[in-house]
Amino acid sequence: MRRVARGFVVGGFTDHHVHLQLVDASQLAGSVLGRVVDLGGNPEVIARLEGGRGVEIAFAGAFLTPPGGYPSDRAWAPAGSVREIGDADAAAAAVAEMADAGASCIKAASNSTAGPVFSDDLFTAIIELAASHGLLVVAHAEGPGEAQRAARLGADLLAHAPFTERLSDDEIAEQAASVQWISTLAIHAGRAYATAIDNARRFHAAGGTVLYGTDMGNGDTPAGLNAREIAALRDVGIDGDDLIRSLAPVDGGRELFIPGDRPDPLLARPLTPADLEP
Repeated sequence: MRRVARGFVVGGFTDHHVHLQLVDASQLAGSVLGRVVDLGGNPEVIARLEGGRGVEIAFAGAFLTPPGGYPSDRAWAPAGSVREIGDADAAAAAVAEMADAGASCIKAASNSTAGPVFSDDLFTAIIELAASHGLLVVAHAEGPGEAQRAARLGADLLAHAPFTERLSDDEIAEQAASVQWISTLAIHAGRAYATAIDNARRFHAAGGTVLYGTDMGNGDTPAGLNAREIAALRDVGIDGDDLIRSLAPVDGGRELFIPGDRPDPLLARPLTPADLEP
């Protein structure tokens, strides 16, 4: 981000958690997003998608989950978007498949409220296999103790700011030093929202990295910048330069202009030559 006479110039924003098979991906071309990360889809389908107009698409490929685990029984899960993993050999094959398809990370499900979860040993094996391909692991952690377990076993990112339970201050400090959280705060309501906000506020205060992500495709979410997610991040205490960092602007792609004295991403629009006039 750079300051100019009338405002700020910044690269297109990143949504770190989307599901492009559940939205009209063509709408991304008209948004202020410069990069999206699909966290759970059919790798063959996602690899063929084009964001258009400078929108980069990265992806994890299919959810890796135990037999019968989340989201294998969900009607919304597209065909080919789940790989059920029963042992280390199956894990090795699935991770290699995602890597060969062009995945930039691996998505591992650990949702004890919706079925079985991986054993500690198999979860750790997935992390080690992903690392052998140069890939980070993003964990969907849901259910009592699952967020802390995923972090303890070596997950690199949590796909959602923890919303099942309030983490202790010690747990928050441990996670702030070892794992990044993708926000997805606005998908929640009621107690889950309050819990996620409280956890994320303390995580951010402890120096943890919170990345903007919306779970695009989960309910009524726009195919573009989500004002409700921005408001939730501000509720957490992430604003100004911190908010722009959470949005991870993309260098070398589309450029945006934000007018004014403070970099408000909700005011961003495509840069024009007139924006650079003194």
